[in-house]
Amino acid sequence: MKVHYLPEVEIYLFELIKRLYHNGYFSFPDQAINYVFKLRHYIENSIATVHKRKAPDYFIKYGKNMLYFIYKANSTTSWYIFFQQKEDIYLIRHITNNHVSAKYFR
Repeated sequence: MKVHYLPEVEIYLFELIKRLYHNGYFSFPDQAINYVFKLRHYIENSIATVHKRKAPDYFIKYGKNMLYFIYKANSTTSWYIFFQQKEDIYLIRHITNNHVSAKYFR
């Protein structure tokens, strides 16, 4: 099994670390780094076995025939990971959370 990320997703995750720290969600940069590390760890270690769903139509702008799964980071934040799969290769095409995109999952 292999998990790959589009370059824009890699950039998003790097920027997420900076935003989490600079917006005061974490007091120290290492905490923000660890938060994103846990997200990536969950993706890479769970993608083959988690319950997957067909992506809502809104997300077709990120790719066709996508699936997604959810990572619940804490009691208030869930992450939606969108990907395409070909055999045992997974391509992560988009990541968002319930604070931004919950309205598209109703």
